[in-house]
Amino acid sequence: MMQSTEKDELPQKTPKQLEKEAKKLAKLEKFKQKQDSQQKGQAKEKPEKKEKRKEVKKEAIAAVYEVETPPGTKKDISGPMPDAYSPQYVEAAWYSWWEQEGFFKPEYGRNNILEPNPKGTFVMVIPPPNVTGSLHLGHALTNAVEDCITRWHRMKGRTTLWNPGCDHAGIATQVVVEKKLWREEKKTRHDIGREKFIEKVWAWRMEKGDRIYQQLRRLGSSLDWSRTAFTMDPKLSRAVVEAFVRLHEEGDIYRSNRLV
Repeated sequence: MMQSTEKDELPQKTPKQLEKEAKKLAKLEKFKQKQDSQQKGQAKEKPEKKEKRKEVKKEAIAAVYEVETPPGTKKDISGPMPDAYSPQYVEAAWYSWWEQEGFFKPEYGRNNILEPNPKGTFVMVIPPPNVTGSLHLGHALTNAVEDCITRWHRMKGRTTLWNPGCDHAGIATQVVVEKKLWREEKKTRHDIGREKFIEKVWAWRMEKGDRIYQQLRRLGSSLDWSRTAFTMDPKLSRAVVEAFVRLHEEGDIYRSNRLV
């Protein structure tokens, strides 16, 4: 059998095969053109989105109440209102005027608080937040509900008091201050002594307590700030001692050795 050294010639394609290949090439070219146009369109859309976002930010910054209002004076609302609702604009400069006018005091609108009110009275003490830190979302939720209840009774014409305050949260606050002392000075409460440590605890209480009160004001809480109380105030401490003495005298509490 003889072997041919010449390359076999490729068979020629039929007209149908050539037509089929031409259609495939046309489809491929069309697909590439479509992809190119989509990429160009996306590149054009991106700058437009950025411009829109910038415009929204500009509107948010513009909607701020900038009229100089001394604390305790009524807000000037004679100017134009912003196009969109802005909490910063709406809430600014109102609370100090409400507080100055005494709207949240039970004495408001009455000659004497001791006079009987035929519509009744309503008194509620705020569950005192711990001075271990700042308020969180849970406080905001509870506070909003309590504020609604208080304002409802006030609108009913009742003598209304919502009493503010905060709690010392003894052990929890001690732990927080001890951690802060170690983090900043690498010392324990034993290193600085009892008196110095108590001073640091009170400094913490003043810092966090004031912050909590400012947060409650920012929430618009209708609290009577002239009656602010702290659970370690002398008056409240005497009340706690008196309560325990009475409970002991009545036999409701007693001291004894028991397994715990």
